Amino acid sequence: MTNIYDYLISKYGKENYQPNLYMMVEELIGRVEDLEDKYKDALQDIKRLEEGNIEINNNIYEIINSVDAVDARIDILAEHCRIIDDV
Repeated sequence: MTNIYDYLISKYGKENYQPNLYMMVEELIGRVEDLEDKYKDALQDIKRLEEGNIEINNNIYEIINSVDAVDARIDILAEHCRIIDDV
């Protein structure tokens, strides 16, 4: 990235332009505010994704528990029917 002085000259043109410290600080403040907004948006996206991840994990655990319950029922039926091998 170029320095702020070069950036301001390229932004406003080179003819008779000499950016002063105030202009540089104003430009930097604007950039910092943009970054803060992007950071807040990123945090919201991360929170939304984490909530979705929790929901997906809960669904996976429910499915695993259901499969385990069905497996146990199959084992009980197999025992009842005198099938010795684990199904």
